[in-house]
Order: sequence, then C-alpha cells, then structure tokens
Amino acid sequence: MTGTRVQPRAGARQASYWGVVGQLAAAQKNAARSAPAYSRFINRKLGRLLAAWAYRAGLTPNAVTGISALFTFSGIAALMLFPPSAGLGVAVSLALVIGYAFDSADGQVARLRGGGSPAGEWLDHVVDATKVSTLPIALAVGLFRFQSTDTAWLLVPLGSAVVSAVLFFGMILTEQLRRQSGLAASSAAPGGRSWLRPLLVLPMDYGVLCLSFLLLGMLPVFLTVYTLIFAGTTAFLFAALIKWYRELAGPRNAGTLGRAAGR
Repeated sequence: MTGTRVQPRAGARQASYWGVVGQLAAAQKNAARSAPAYSRFINRKLGRLLAAWAYRAGLTPNAVTGISALFTFSGIAALMLFPPSAGLGVAVSLALVIGYAFDSADGQVARLRGGGSPAGEWLDHVVDATKVSTLPIALAVGLFRFQSTDTAWLLVPLGSAVVSAVLFFGMILTEQLRRQSGLAASSAAPGGRSWLRPLLVLPMDYGVLCLSFLLLGMLPVFLTVYTLIFAGTTAFLFAALIKWYRELAGPRNAGTLGRAAGR
C-alpha cells in the first residue's frame, strides 16, 4: 500500500499492459526502501504485475482487496481442514503468496485511479488484521485436530497470534500518531546501508512466513523454522515498542494530542 501516487491520464486504461507496469515501476522506485526484503524486492513487483492487469480490467481497489482475501483465507482454512502434508504445504503457500501479491496490488490500483478512499484503506487494514491473527490460530487448530505434534508446541502459534496482533496494531497506531504530531516516519540509513534493514527484518516479513509453509511436508523442519520466525518477530516487536514509545514520548510531543483535540 506504499508508494508515490500515480497521476492518471486520459486513456490510461487503454495503455498497453507493460506501459501501465512501467508507470507503477517509476512511481515506486524510491518508495519504502526500508521494507522487508521479500516485500520490497518480490511482493511489490508481483503486486505491480497484478495491479496492471486489474486496472486494465476495470477492477476497483476494493475488488482487488476481495480477491486477496479470497486467496488468503482459502489457504488459512485449508490448514484447519486437511492434515499436514507436502501437497497441503504447497497449496497453502501458493494461496498466501498470491493473496499477499494482490494485497500489494490494491493500493497500486487505487493510485492508478487517482487515489484511494478512507473506506478502502479501512477494508484493507481489517483484512490484514484478520489474517495475521487467524493464520497462526488455524495452524494450531489443524495440528491439534490431526495430532501432528506435541500439544505443548501449540503455544508457539498461539503466541504468534498475540505477537502478530500487537505488532500490527502498534504499527498502525504509531503511524497515525506520527501524522497527528507531525513526526516523519523512520527510514533506513541512507547510502550503501539502505539494503541492511530489509535483510535484518526478514524474520518478521509476512512473505517469508508464506514461503515457510512449503516445508509443511517435513513437519519437524517446518516447526523449527516457524519457531525461529516467531522468536525473531517477538524480538523485533519488543525493540519496536521501546523505540515507538520513546519517539512518541519525546519533549516535542508533549501536549500535542491535547492541542489537536482542542481545535
């Protein structure tokens, strides 16, 4: 959902597919350089290809969000309905990857159409909030139903549901409070180190989580990788909470919310 707004032009929808892709690529060249590596280098490009198709097909951003939700929640439901296997892992991973790509595409379609709407942003965030919590819960339910692992391990996906919900809420709320207090969003270090943060935050990259389900047929390996992702995401959450609180508690922000409320 990040990037520079694309200015629509007359007859833009009649432009060639690759012409629309080129418009999006130019607009996103310097956008969100601190995004996690998979999201920045792979998912954004996949979303760009899907956005160009959706735009030329006349789909609205909300329709693209709906397609994203259909793929994502189909994969999540499959985790509860079928026992763990290599085939299930491939199907779930593919559904989540496609859903994530369409999640990137909806914002790009909105920009091609001249900008999004509050309702569209609300819908996108609600779908995202739902998926980050239901995915680990569905995994726990499936493993419990089919007695695939020791019940003690189920604490990992259940803990992941809590961590994912808090992280998502914290990111959204911090962004809103930054805007309200006039703070600029943090970014990666300039120059040659701009590639470092996207790699450091890979454990919390939703795309990496999607790909991890390819290992579902080798359950001990999958459980190990999933636990490492959970541990990395938890560590990132604690570090981010401290950073966000200190940023918002700075002297510059004293009384900001009160002044804004009194306008």
